[in-house]
Amino acid sequence: MASFAETTQVAPESRVPRLHLAVVAAIVAASAVWFVVWRLTGIGPAGYGYLAVPAGAAVASHAMFRLIRAVPMDPVARRFWRLMAVAFALVTAGFSILAWASFTGPQELPTMPMVAAALVVSAFLMAMWAVGRVPVGITNRSERWKQWLDRTIAFFGCGTVLFTFGIAPMFESPDPWSPQALTMVGLSTVMAVGGITKVSYLGRGPVDRVALRLVAMTGLVGAGVAFLAADGYAGIMPGQSVVMPLAPLMAAAAVRRQWTATGARPRRANTWLPYLAIAAVDLPLVLLPDQLDWSGRAAIAAAVLVTALVAVRQYVAIRENARLLREKRASEERLRHEVTHDGLTGLANRGLFRERLAAALDRGEATVLLVDLDDFKTVNDSLGHEIGDHLLIAVAGSMRTAVGAEGLPVRLGGDEFAVLIDHCQNGAVDGEEIAERVLAEFAGPMSAHQLLVHASIGVATAPAGTALDHLLREADVAMYAAKQRGKANWVRYHDGMEQPVFAHARIGGELRRALDADEFRVYYQPIMDLARGRVIGVEALVRWQHPTRGLVSPAEFIPAAEGTGLIVPLGRFVLRESCRQAAAWLAEFGPDALQKVAPNVSVRQLHDPDFRTDVRAALADAGLSADRVVLELTESAVLRGPQVLQTLHELHGMGIRLALDDFGTGESSLSLLRAFPASIVKLDKSFVDGIELDEEGTPEAAARQAVARAVIQMARALDLDTVAEGIENQEQADRLLGLGYTLGQGFHLARPMPAGDLTRLLAEQRDRDLAVAA
Repeated sequence: MASFAETTQVAPESRVPRLHLAVVAAIVAASAVWFVVWRLTGIGPAGYGYLAVPAGAAVASHAMFRLIRAVPMDPVARRFWRLMAVAFALVTAGFSILAWASFTGPQELPTMPMVAAALVVSAFLMAMWAVGRVPVGITNRSERWKQWLDRTIAFFGCGTVLFTFGIAPMFESPDPWSPQALTMVGLSTVMAVGGITKVSYLGRGPVDRVALRLVAMTGLVGAGVAFLAADGYAGIMPGQSVVMPLAPLMAAAAVRRQWTATGARPRRANTWLPYLAIAAVDLPLVLLPDQLDWSGRAAIAAAVLVTALVAVRQYVAIRENARLLREKRASEERLRHEVTHDGLTGLANRGLFRERLAAALDRGEATVLLVDLDDFKTVNDSLGHEIGDHLLIAVAGSMRTAVGAEGLPVRLGGDEFAVLIDHCQNGAVDGEEIAERVLAEFAGPMSAHQLLVHASIGVATAPAGTALDHLLREADVAMYAAKQRGKANWVRYHDGMEQPVFAHARIGGELRRALDADEFRVYYQPIMDLARGRVIGVEALVRWQHPTRGLVSPAEFIPAAEGTGLIVPLGRFVLRESCRQAAAWLAEFGPDALQKVAPNVSVRQLHDPDFRTDVRAALADAGLSADRVVLELTESAVLRGPQVLQTLHELHGMGIRLALDDFGTGESSLSLLRAFPASIVKLDKSFVDGIELDEEGTPEAAARQAVARAVIQMARALDLDTVAEGIENQEQADRLLGLGYTLGQGFHLARPMPAGDLTRLLAEQRDRDLAVAA
């Protein structure tokens, strides 16, 4: 049995369909020659005129069966061509019986035998079924309804012409037509009109549209026979030898088209077809104005019906146009919204902001708030852009809540937001009050990931006529001034603010050069045993040895390093250098000389995915054990979401101790201790200042002592070490020691110093120990 691949190569495609078409064309030509000879000479029986149809139909049927076997095709196309092949086989059988009857029956022209008529009628019905089963390719209900109306209008329009000038005369011809002939002509007309109107609306499909149109047009042959009806049944019989064989010829041409088709063609909307049908249905009324017999009345009824259908179709078209207009307007609104609003947050975008701000400044006074999220890049880099997007959406919601109807919240791009207050529209709205509301909305954790967001806000107001960019520049300067003051701040612009801000920006530009030039130094501030006056640890602090300015204050360059992201390499340098120096001190002075070294860690470092690797590398390169290192973190750093807490737990698992710096200054310190694996809490300097005053003194002093006492009691209950910061005199040290604090640091005890000075301090301490021992 041949495989499928073999059946697809039964014959070359350039040969087989052409051969079938040539054979059918030869049969049609021979039949036409015979008709001319017979018409001129009258020689031979008229029955020869019946032979061309079964011969041509047999060749066409064979071509269709070969097409099914030779060409791979969709099941829908295979079913269509199989039905058509069977239909033409039935035509072959039916007309063969008719030809046999013409030679064996009476000499006058025979009536088609009932068996032959049944076969041919079955063929027409099967062909109509095959065409009807081809899918139109329209799934929309509204489109199907419109297409049905169009096809119905076209069917009645074309059918009226064929009926009036073809079928109706058959009933009035001198020689009456047999019921079999009337049935076949009627069915062929229905098939032709219905098939052609359907093909006109077909979309892409497995059956080639041109081939399908040729198949549908085979029905026109029957209609063509009807147009010869003026001479009666006997008068047209010889003429059938020329007209009827055209059906197999078109079928063979359809097979060739399907065989060589390269692909489906796109559907073209035939919107002209209903209007052509109107002209067609009016044609009998124009050509036969005085004919009011039954056929004329039928034409009038068809015209009325088509007119009614056209009215319905126009109503449907009007509704469809109205729907399309609504959709177009909605689409334009969506497009306008997309153009003027941020796709992620739904807030107004930069373009709409500038447009509204320009209009506001033309009318009167306007206020702008520029809002910049602090450390958002760190969230994106460490937690991923998806979580960052969720956070931006949450921020946008908080902005809407804070601003309300008093201004326009805007996302300028990235982590930059803005608020526009048009005082002509919004009245005397206080920009500072809105800034406070925004910061209040940002105070708690945001999004499903419970991330804490800080923002720096710059506020600027300008009168009417101010240049748009000038106002934005002032708000930008104020925003950078807010960043310099620390996180979660707002600043209103005032004259002269640019100079310190620009100086800060210049410092940021110098930081990279300073890192490359090795201008940073690590200073160490001792942490002292308050009872014995001994150094038990050091806090590692960074200093910038500027080539022209000398030592630059950390308060001046640390915010710039945070803002530029250079705090990560800077913090890495401090970590590695402090670990190296601590290992050197331990090697020189022994394990009891220095218990711990405590570098500070920034928020950006905690969000850096390589931070844990940096810590391991620093310990390994220095040969320092993890229990000798304490990482100091601020409360705001710890409150930066679950990813930070996970990093801290992993560091704690490595044996590194964690200290919570500036303890007591935030609102969440106590709750933090439950989730944060702290080993040390450092009492903030604000609670140490003035603690030496008598308890009967000021209420402020009493409150400070109460806080300090509460912290030490809580730390003991939680098994935490405590360090008191900012001790500036001996009275403070004595008071803290009396409250239970054993460790402290401050300028009174020892100032931050270079590594060499601390080395001498440790050497002096060792010498004292040796002297006491001696």
